[in-house]
Amino acid sequence: MKKLLFYIFALISISGFSQEKDQEKQELMALKKANNFVYEGNEKAVNNDFVSAEMAYRKALSQQATSVAGAYNLGTSYYQEGSYNEALYRLQQATKNATSKKEKHKAFHNIGNILMKENKCQEAVDAYKNALRNNPSDNETRYNLALAKKCAEDQKDEQQDDNKDDQNKDQNQDQNQDQNQDQNQDEQKDDQDKQDEGENKDDNQDQGDQDKKDGDDQKDDQGKPKEDKKDQGKGDDQKKDQQPPQPQPGQLSPQQVKNLLEAMNNQEQKVQEKINAEKQKGVKVQTEKDW
Repeated sequence: MKKLLFYIFALISISGFSQEKDQEKQELMALKKANNFVYEGNEKAVNNDFVSAEMAYRKALSQQATSVAGAYNLGTSYYQEGSYNEALYRLQQATKNATSKKEKHKAFHNIGNILMKENKCQEAVDAYKNALRNNPSDNETRYNLALAKKCAEDQKDEQQDDNKDDQNKDQNQDQNQDQNQDQNQDEQKDDQDKQDEGENKDDNQDQGDQDKKDGDDQKDDQGKPKEDKKDQGKGDDQKKDQQPPQPQPGQLSPQQVKNLLEAMNNQEQKVQEKINAEKQKGVKVQTEKDW
């Protein structure tokens, strides 16, 4: 029984070891094929046949998905074609699968170049910094980092200016809205005043028409104002009261009577004087009446 168990365990161990060998062998074969496709793609890229190079790099990745060379070279091929989004994706894939600092440095450096092409300067600064962490002595990366920093500062200033302009624009817009609102209120007030003025004018016109109508009613056929008989009579009585008394036919007025009496007195005085004078002379004078 013990011998049987020993043989079974030995067979399992041999089988497992054999499977590991087969897996390693398959991985080596896939790596070899992937490298061959990478080399093929490099040759196509050198001859500026980027379409064929892209196909070769894709085949390399299909053989070994973690192929850093395949992802990096495919990303570089996209970059040369101007397909920056695809290039960025493949280079980021290469940074994740890279095992050496050299591979990471090259991938991050090219990522920075792509971001600069897309005017993403601050992101490019971060990419170049990551490249220098893996190779601090690369002068080209240092130079590109300086350019990216300058670009990021300029963009920041422009953004601040834009924000300030937007703020001023919003303020001006608010002021214009307030002015328009005030203007609309003034216009509404003017319209209301005009409307009220028109209503008052209509009322005055109606009143004038009524007064004119009343005036026409008070005129006679010849256009002369009619006189109220009652008022006229009353006015005549007042006028009569105000006029001096008129002499009646066959009668003397008080003034005439007064004048007459004065004349009589004067005449009588003269007669008396004559009588007195005659008495002194001894002559008798007969008085006469004037009436």
